[in-house]
Amino acid sequence: MKYPLLILFVLLVTGLLAQVSPLPITSYDYSMPESNVSAIAMGMGAMNITNSSDPFASYSNPALLGNNEHTLVYTSFRLSNDDELSFWEAASISNTLREKQFKYFTAVAKQVAFSYQPVSSVNISEIDAENHKSLYYDYKLDKVQMSLGITDKNWPNLAAGLNLKYLSGRLVMLEEQIYGTDYLRINFIDDKVKGFSTDLGFLYKTDSFVYALTAYDLFSGLYWENYSTKSIQRRIATGIEYGSEGSKVNLGVQAKISKDPDTTYHIGYSNGLSWDSTDFTSDTSTRQGLDLRAGLYSQDFHGTDNINVTVGGGYYYQLFRFDFALNAKGIKMADSEFLFSIGMGF
Repeated sequence: MKYPLLILFVLLVTGLLAQVSPLPITSYDYSMPESNVSAIAMGMGAMNITNSSDPFASYSNPALLGNNEHTLVYTSFRLSNDDELSFWEAASISNTLREKQFKYFTAVAKQVAFSYQPVSSVNISEIDAENHKSLYYDYKLDKVQMSLGITDKNWPNLAAGLNLKYLSGRLVMLEEQIYGTDYLRINFIDDKVKGFSTDLGFLYKTDSFVYALTAYDLFSGLYWENYSTKSIQRRIATGIEYGSEGSKVNLGVQAKISKDPDTTYHIGYSNGLSWDSTDFTSDTSTRQGLDLRAGLYSQDFHGTDNINVTVGGGYYYQLFRFDFALNAKGIKMADSEFLFSIGMGF
């Protein structure tokens, strides 16, 4: 009887030890302004819930699909300076992306959109010489999203929209103590996560104004295999747009729900020029245009270090469109992030 009891005791201790390792990810907040996937929105102050001409509009407000009549295929990429994150800093950030990374893909057909996004992708492997430790951290989380815009002929100026998101990811973390040439494992996690989330948006148009309201991650759940279920931080955004197709001014506010306030205030401006020209290969007339954008966002606008300055632009020719944006925190080029998008509309 001794050996079965010994085996049972070893299994029990092993199971308890497996639960000792805490989950290092403590934040599930994915709808922050700097995480915006649209170069158009980023160039106008990192927020767009009112401009339906943005191919990535369903990311910020699915209600913008309500009156869409176009078919679009677009993708965006991120480029920023290297972030010198330590092992534990990276472990505590839920939505860190690698540099020079693909950021978003969307396909839009009338009032429906399908999108894919690598929400988080971070990998760090380092040696802590001071504490004689080997550290490895790899976390990836992907999102697939279906968006739907709704309108009613009795209320043509009003639209609503819904985002349904499916998330899937994996976390691998290994911490080892180094004794000469030997490595002793002191912490190991290999866990998978699946989840869902929903966004809800509304839009109202007049001749010169557009009003919008969006709630992000209203209902959500991230289900880890060996840890308790986590919910995603809920946020709400409201905004107003004034102007015509050529010149627009956007004002917006975004804040957390049911948590300590983390409110950001957004100001954006865009000016577009368009003209007709002769096609390169025929005598037919073609349409092309150039857009210029600028914006600001901050939590309090107290001091330049607390203000993000955004600038951007875009060019389209027939079905092709290219946009770019720069997001500089504290007006420092060294901390800037660049976002590019490219695609076609039919």
